[in-house]
Amino acid sequence: MDLFEYAKEKTLEKEAPLASRLRPAVLEEVVGQEHIIGKDKLLYRAIQADKLSSIIFYGPPGTGKTTLAKVIANTTSAGFTQINATAAGKKDMEAVVKKAQQDLGAYGKKTILFIDEIHRFNKGQQDYLLPFVEDGTIILVGATTENPYFEVNGALLSRSIIFELKALDKKAIRTLLFRAVSDREKGMGSYEAVLEEDAADFLSDMAGGDARAALNAIELGILTTKRGEDGKIHIDLETASQCIQKRVIRYDKGGDNHYDIISAFIKSMRGSDPDAAVYYLAKMLYAGEDVKFIARRIMICASEDVGNADPMALTVAVSAAQAVERVGMPESQIILSQAAAYVACAPKSNAAVNAIFSAMKSVRSVQTTVPVHLQDSHYAGAGKLGRGVGYQYAHDFPNHYVKQQYLPDEIRDAVFYELGDLGYEKYLKAHLKKVKGED
Repeated sequence: MDLFEYAKEKTLEKEAPLASRLRPAVLEEVVGQEHIIGKDKLLYRAIQADKLSSIIFYGPPGTGKTTLAKVIANTTSAGFTQINATAAGKKDMEAVVKKAQQDLGAYGKKTILFIDEIHRFNKGQQDYLLPFVEDGTIILVGATTENPYFEVNGALLSRSIIFELKALDKKAIRTLLFRAVSDREKGMGSYEAVLEEDAADFLSDMAGGDARAALNAIELGILTTKRGEDGKIHIDLETASQCIQKRVIRYDKGGDNHYDIISAFIKSMRGSDPDAAVYYLAKMLYAGEDVKFIARRIMICASEDVGNADPMALTVAVSAAQAVERVGMPESQIILSQAAAYVACAPKSNAAVNAIFSAMKSVRSVQTTVPVHLQDSHYAGAGKLGRGVGYQYAHDFPNHYVKQQYLPDEIRDAVFYELGDLGYEKYLKAHLKKVKGED
């Protein structure tokens, strides 16, 4: 690196956003993620010993994936190269591999390749890396906000250790905020700013576990707030609320968080918790989820988890699905809230889903024939073949019921639909016992 390039790099570092400048250089400076970098944890020991194998960091934005990669870069004796999957092409990877091979052959020096947003690589790009990861030419360090089990090739996954980073808790965010305000070398310490406690609490909460969001907010506050009479910049609650504005919900419609939220929504309705159901509904609506998708999930839950314990649940869900298509947002949120709450409060039964799954299993495993007396007899010659002979018409008997065999001989004693004792199913069970004379 010549003098011009050195000066350019230092200028870029100085002008970089606070979140970038404040990144730790060593493990001891890292805040949060103790579950993977605590002193007794595998990753901590591997970095300290400079014995890394290929790894993938997975977690929400602002939780320290790039930070840990930078710590590795500052700690390892191996060569360290960084590329971003959104901009890198095959030629970039070929250049990295070629140099890695040269360094390994000539100096016995390994190369760590950090790929930010590795989920952006297509299958071909990921496949290209595989043999070089496998033979040790490259130690891969990938970072992704998407579930790697959805987005990264299975072959790469099998050769990597996956570390999931969690959203930072409020205590960790507070630590970073006060560090940013006081650090004169990498932070905003030279501005003589004062971060008030209630403002720190507010930013820690509203950041939603994203350190970058909190640091961007405090940087904006310090740079745009006038000094007080004491010559200091005071970041109070009002200033903090203006700087962070609205919390950004982490909700990618194509990623695993989408499935996590919808899963929690369904399980809350199934678990008879209307408060949680409406909360997750609000979270989906806030993030712009398709109201028709939400309505479909409510309809499915109404049948799968409520069923005939309350037949009205499906009616309400179907009506809601039709209504949201005609009404649209924002009024649709009220309709969906009503339907979700109704399904959550309704008595529960999974008898319908158990019945069809059990029946499907029987269909797959047992060859059967429709009993002759139930076979179609509405054609010429059916009687000569014995079709329909012996069938008894239920409406000709008391209670519109007559005991006769309906299931095939091969499974004549099978039971698929077992009514429960809640809601309307209790009535249906009692009715069947009565007409069958089983009381």
